[in-house]
Formats: sequence, structure tokens, C-alpha cells
Amino acid sequence: MTPTTLVTGGAGFVGSHLCDRLVAAGEEVLCLDNFYTGGKDNIRHLLHKPNFELIRHDIWLPIYLEVNRIFNLACPASPVHYQSDPVSTTKTSVLGAINMLGLAKRRKGRILQASTSEVYGDPRVHPQTEDYWGHVNPVGVRACYDEGKRCAETLFFDYHRQFGVDIRVVRIFNTYGPRMHPRDGRVVSNFIVQALRGEPITLYGDGGQTRSFCYVDDLVDGLLAMMKQTAVVGPLNLGNPGEFTIRELAETVLRLTASKSELVFLPLPPDDPVRRQPDIALARKHLDWVPKVALEDGLRETIAYFRKKIAS
Repeated sequence: MTPTTLVTGGAGFVGSHLCDRLVAAGEEVLCLDNFYTGGKDNIRHLLHKPNFELIRHDIWLPIYLEVNRIFNLACPASPVHYQSDPVSTTKTSVLGAINMLGLAKRRKGRILQASTSEVYGDPRVHPQTEDYWGHVNPVGVRACYDEGKRCAETLFFDYHRQFGVDIRVVRIFNTYGPRMHPRDGRVVSNFIVQALRGEPITLYGDGGQTRSFCYVDDLVDGLLAMMKQTAVVGPLNLGNPGEFTIRELAETVLRLTASKSELVFLPLPPDDPVRRQPDIALARKHLDWVPKVALEDGLRETIAYFRKKIAS
């Protein structure tokens, strides 16, 4: 009997790409999403597949499914979306983790938690290693996401220690690619949409803050490798260690889109990290994983996606 894999947040940006890979590999896939940030267009091409099933549901409400593996990706990941309903964001991270861990416990299945580099907050260690505990404002506007994900990690490791649940925890750094939400407020989608529409490119602060950008195909490789291996449970960083300033990203997008948009500088949002770069030594060692897609190559694919989406 073919194992059944549940992907929560499966109609979202990353989740839909993961569903693509699982379905193509012949796995039985249950995709669970409430469509708060995900969309049917992301998985419409899978709906006719006999090994794919879509369930509309909020994971902070109980659900009982017959599954062998769980990829827990459900949670809005952009500040615009997770700050618009911060209580629901926290519920999704915390109650959702409890529900999915309970499901894994009952089914004796393996469960992977998609955590985030935001657990490091505005880091005082650079690049960020998994043994760094972070520097997070627990009462700030980003705390619903940052602390929600930190609490979810706590729950995962306590279920592992107390009940023997077979867990995997990855901390995902900035990821980009086709199917990003055009209005999610994340820097790559913001810059591309603004450039294609000829609108001003909005940078916060002086544009000197840094990020590391991982193409979605590389990330999915890492998620699958982490779920498959048995050497480590995590936490483990997944991201591209190439570090770029936000201004460098904006200038690259302008060049690749041939846009005449101007750069406009706005005040830095509260608690916005100044530097963000993953140390991926553990992923190299245990997963034999390194990102392969160069930033410009990934941006070209992402620009082509948004150009088509805007035109339609």
C-alpha cells in the first residue's frame, strides 16, 4: 500500500511546489489548506490526478486523517499577511502544531515542521547557526509569527522527548520563486511587481540590510532530503548562504526587468532584522544539500511568472 503524505498549507507558495514533487513521485498526497494565503490556482493542475486530494480546513481545528507522513507548512509567512490577523497566526502555529503532532503520534508517522529563520529575530550572531537561541521581541508586531514558530519548535521537541514522535524541524530562510503571492509584502515579489508595473521600488531604511535568497526548487530538495534521512531531527537551517543587500536585489530586479522604476526609501519597520544569512554546515553534512540555483537565474523564472500573471 502506497504511504499517504499530508501537506498542510499545500496550496501555498512552497506547499504547492512540494505537492508537485510528491505527486510526480507517485505518492498519495493529501493537500490541506484554508486558502488564507494559498490559492486553488497553485494546485489546479493537480486536481485531476488520482493520487492527489484537496481538503479545505484550518489546522488549528482538530482533524483526523489516515496519513503516514506530515509536512507541516501551514502558516502565513509574510509580514503583511501574518500581521493582518496576528491571533490567527499564533493559533495556526501553536494549535496547528498540537493538532498535527497529535495526528503523527496516533498514526506513529513522521512529521516535519517548517520553522523559520525568524526564530533568530534580529540576530547578534552572523551567520546564524542552529545553536543560536535568537534575539526576538516577544511583544512586538512580528511576535505572532516569530514566537508562534518558536513555540511550535518547543512543542515538536517535547512531543519527541515525551512521546517518541518521529520529528524533523527545518528553519527556512528567505525563499522565492513562481507562485509567490503578488501582494504578500515580501521583498522579492514587491520589487518584481513594482518594477513590472513601472511603480517606485520601495526600500526600507537605507537598503543596506541583508538577506539570503533561496530558490523554491532548492528548498523543496532540502525538505524532501530532511524528511527522508534518519541521522538528525533538527533544527536544521535551509537557505542559500549567498548574502545580498536589499539595494543590490532592487538593482538586479531593475536590470532584469529593464524597468525605469525609481528607488524610494521609507522608514525601517519595527524589529526588521538588519542581517540574515544561514550557516548550512549541518545541511551539507547530514543531507548532502546545497542550493544550486543562482539568484539571477531564479529571479528570471520568478519575473517570467509575475509578468504572465500581471498580463492576465
